[in-house]
Amino acid sequence: MFWILNFIFSFLASLFFCVIFDAPRKLYLSCGFVGACGWMVYTLFYNGLEAHTIYSSFFGSLALGLLSHYMARYKKEPAIIFMVTGIIPLVPGGLAYDATKSLVLLHFNKAINTMLEVTLIAGAIALGLLFADQISKIIISGFAITRKKL
Repeated sequence: MFWILNFIFSFLASLFFCVIFDAPRKLYLSCGFVGACGWMVYTLFYNGLEAHTIYSSFFGSLALGLLSHYMARYKKEPAIIFMVTGIIPLVPGGLAYDATKSLVLLHFNKAINTMLEVTLIAGAIALGLLFADQISKIIISGFAITRKKL
């Protein structure tokens, strides 16, 4: 039940942000699916394999990026539409809120540690998307080279 609820709520979060960001209506389900898959990879690493949040965010955003590039080719739309709406469940907003709250309450030690973790998670998300972009470019250029040989 845990996995089904995680999939449904992450799908809905990505879908509603797709509506907010004014993506084409025909991409609503695809964007929701991409976001839900990215979150499920994160959840698999975090809860299933008990990896740290930073590593889980990296692999979740890597899966999200690869799936975004696949959907972009399949749907003939820009990959950024799928990436922006799909990344929403992975963004550490609650943790950033806690860091800011600790800073306002003058708990500097806790605030610094939490801000460092937020920064590392955001960096892991960006690095995962960067790796996914480079992997998809390598795959696409590899297909182009093999087509020229034929």
